Amino acid sequence: MPDTLALLANGAGKLARLGLQLSGRGGTALPGLIALKIDPDFIAAVASELAHGVVLVSGTNGKTTTARMLSDIARATGWAPMHNRSGSNLERGIAGALLAESNWRGEPSGDIGLFEVDEASLPLVLGRISPRVVLVTNLFRDQLDRYFEIDQLARRIGDAIAKLDPRAILVLNADDPIVAWLGQRHTGPVLYFGVDDPSVGGKVPQAISDATRCPRCRSPLRYERVVLAHEGDWSCSVCGLTRPERDVAATRVVLTPVSSEIQLRTAVASAFDPVRVPVAGLYNAYNALAAIAAARALDIALPTAARAIAAFRPAFGRLEQLPVDGRTVRLGLVKNPAGFNAAVGALLETGRTPRLLAALNDRDADGRDVSWIWDADFESLAPAIEHVVATGIRSRDLANRLKYAGVPVERIEVVDGWGSAIDRAVGGVPRGGELVVLATYTAMLALRRELARRGHVAPFWED
Repeated sequence: MPDTLALLANGAGKLARLGLQLSGRGGTALPGLIALKIDPDFIAAVASELAHGVVLVSGTNGKTTTARMLSDIARATGWAPMHNRSGSNLERGIAGALLAESNWRGEPSGDIGLFEVDEASLPLVLGRISPRVVLVTNLFRDQLDRYFEIDQLARRIGDAIAKLDPRAILVLNADDPIVAWLGQRHTGPVLYFGVDDPSVGGKVPQAISDATRCPRCRSPLRYERVVLAHEGDWSCSVCGLTRPERDVAATRVVLTPVSSEIQLRTAVASAFDPVRVPVAGLYNAYNALAAIAAARALDIALPTAARAIAAFRPAFGRLEQLPVDGRTVRLGLVKNPAGFNAAVGALLETGRTPRLLAALNDRDADGRDVSWIWDADFESLAPAIEHVVATGIRSRDLANRLKYAGVPVERIEVVDGWGSAIDRAVGGVPRGGELVVLATYTAMLALRRELARRGHVAPFWED
C-alpha cells in the first residue's frame, strides 16, 4: 500500500477530480497536478503496486494511437491496463490516470500501467519510475518554442535512458536514426521494429528531414529508401553505423482508403497471417508495428495482438470518423510538418480529392510558433483540394499558406467561429460525401467540443 504522503495526495486528487466531474468538466490533468504537488513521488508509489509493471510510450508522432493499440492488446490478453487514454501525456496526466483507476486507499484497479508520455517529459518521468518497457516511436521537429532542437531533446532522452535499470526493455524504431541511436545508451535489451517493404517510400530524404547526418560521427547519411521524412533504410559510409536489424518488421504493407494490412516477420518466425489495421495511412501501419513490437517485449502472443489491432478504434482526432448530417467527417490532428505530411499522405495514397476544414491555433498546447506550416507539404495536397474552409486563431496565416501552395483563391474560404466553420464546411459537402478536418490540438478540441454539443460525438474524456 502507498505511504501516508501518497495517500494524502491520492485523496486530494480524487476530491478535485470529483469536483470537476460534478461541474461537467473532464478533469484529466488538474487532479494529477494537485496529487504531485503534495507528493512528487505519487506516480512511483502507486505504480509499484502493478503486477505487470509499467510501459511508457513516447515520441513526437503516433504515441497516442500506439498507446491505445497496446492498451487494447493488453486487455485482450486478460490484463487490466491503467492508461491515460484521454491523451493527457505530461507527468500530471499520468498521475491523473492513476487517480482515476485507484481506490481511496491508493490501490490500483489494474495490473499494468500503460502511459503515453510527452517526449519532452520523458527524461523527467524516467527519473521518477522504473518502467518494464520504454517504447519510442520517432523524433521529429515539433513546437520549437517548447522542445527546442531535436538533437538537444535526443541527448536529454539518451541521458535518461543511460540511467535505466538494465532489466528494462527498450523498443525503438530502427528506421529513425535519431531513435535507433538511443539504443547505444542502454545497458539492457533493445528490440527494434521497422518497415522492410521495398515498395514503400522513395530515395531522397524529404525537405522536412531532421536527421540528414549520422548521430555518431555527424557525416551525411545515405538512404537506400525513405519512408517518411528521415525514416527509412539509412547508413553512414564514414563510420559504418547502419540501420539496426529489425526484431519485428513489416515485409509488406497494403494501403486502402480506410485501412492497411501488414505482413510481419519477427526474429524467430516469418509465417504469420497478415495483420489488419482498421485506420488509414502508412503512419498508422507504423503505429501498429510499434504496438506489436512492444507486445512482444511483454511476451504477448502475436495472434492476440493482431486480433486486438483488428478491432481498434481511433483516438481523439486521429482519423476518427463521424456521421454528421448525412456526411462522413474525418478528424485529423496535425501539429508539425511530419505529422501534417503523414496525414496528407493518407489522403493522397487513396486518390481522394478532399473538401477540407482546416483549423490553425497558436495556443501553448499547439506551439506559439506557427512557421512550421511553411515546411509542411501543402503543395502536394493543393491540386487535389476541391474546397477548404480555414478557421482558428491563425486562419488568415493558414489561408495565405494555402494560396501560396497553389490552391485557387476561389476555393479558399475563411470563416470565423467554430460553429459557423462547421456549418459552412459540412454544408458544402454533398450528402453521402466526406469532409476532412485537419486541425492543431486546441483547434481540434474546440471543433470536437462543438460537435459533441450537437450530439455527433462523445466528449473526448468519455471516449
